[in-house]
Amino acid sequence: MTDLNELMQQAKKMQEQFQKAQEDLANVVVKGESGAGLVAVDMNGRHDVVKVELNDSLLQEDKEVIEDLLAAAVNDAVRKLEEKSKETMGGMAGNIKMPEGFKFPF
Repeated sequence: MTDLNELMQQAKKMQEQFQKAQEDLANVVVKGESGAGLVAVDMNGRHDVVKVELNDSLLQEDKEVIEDLLAAAVNDAVRKLEEKSKETMGGMAGNIKMPEGFKFPF
């Protein structure tokens, strides 16, 4: 059976890993796209848009079309960041060995 001290050490290690993963994610940059690449948005892990690219052909379009494509590209980048976050953070809780029979309250 795992003793409480060992469990606390594992929890501390997991917290350190979680903080490191959060820092790493903040530095990630993903590219969201829409309109088959007519609009591209680079977004960092803090959800800051750091770059916007518009294909020159878009400048002939109505303002509403450009706005819709820009919103879609931003949403695509947000979804990619969420997926990256799930990948990075998802397996961390599995690294802790709980005492046999221990159950989380949820």
